[in-house]
Amino acid sequence: MAGFADLNLPAGPDKKGLQSLLEAAARLGYSAVALNHVIDFKEKKQEIVKPASPSELFPSLPIVQGTSKRIKVLNRLTLIVSDPSHCNLLRSTSANIRLYDIIAVFPKTEKLFHIACTTLDVDLVCINVTEKLPFYFRRPPVNVAIDRGIYFELLYTPAIKDSTMRRYTISNAISLMQICKGKNIVMSSAAERPLELRGPYDVANLGLLFGMSESEAKAAVSTNCRATLLHGETRKSACGVVYTVKKPRKVEEEETTLPACKKAKTQA
Repeated sequence: MAGFADLNLPAGPDKKGLQSLLEAAARLGYSAVALNHVIDFKEKKQEIVKPASPSELFPSLPIVQGTSKRIKVLNRLTLIVSDPSHCNLLRSTSANIRLYDIIAVFPKTEKLFHIACTTLDVDLVCINVTEKLPFYFRRPPVNVAIDRGIYFELLYTPAIKDSTMRRYTISNAISLMQICKGKNIVMSSAAERPLELRGPYDVANLGLLFGMSESEAKAAVSTNCRATLLHGETRKSACGVVYTVKKPRKVEEEETTLPACKKAKTQA
């Protein structure tokens, strides 16, 4: 996966609605999206079901704007936990859990946030942006999560819908930035309609409002999303994932590698 990504598009039974969301995301320049399957243990007893493959849901995937490649569709599972016993499902070796590309957890209390950061084998920790947080972020668990390669997800769609939620979104995001210093942040939409989607550069500009630098805000919709997916691959394989990045050469290094005859010509 390369380029921009939105790791939170709600999965639902409406295939036409999902198709229109995919087309809008591809038109805005997103090269990958994740269909989010949410399980809330507070509502009723729910089981983790096997996710449907993208080829079964969509006969043809749209082509990403400005490229010749089709958009990549991933499967994501989000568990809303309000009690420590809910975390046992993540500790179990469920066969269906391994079928999801990304595992996220939405902790409702400070204790569960600490558990998610320090012990749970997840890829994303969701931050509540629709209401005032019932606890303060603390540096030790956040630093442990960063060291473990876990990322924190902030949603921007609630800030578009309502002015009150916009205030909570900015306030909670700034509180997190003061602790994590802009590291390991992923910004997603959770858009239910195409009109709620925003382009990746617009989302990056919103990150500046949260207290992120320009590079950190851009990474929140690109390289950090890639790192989240690679963390999921590592979790599923129980080994590791290696990917290479071409290192840009500096001018000084290029000069030292030149032969002496060429150096003389360039100096002349």
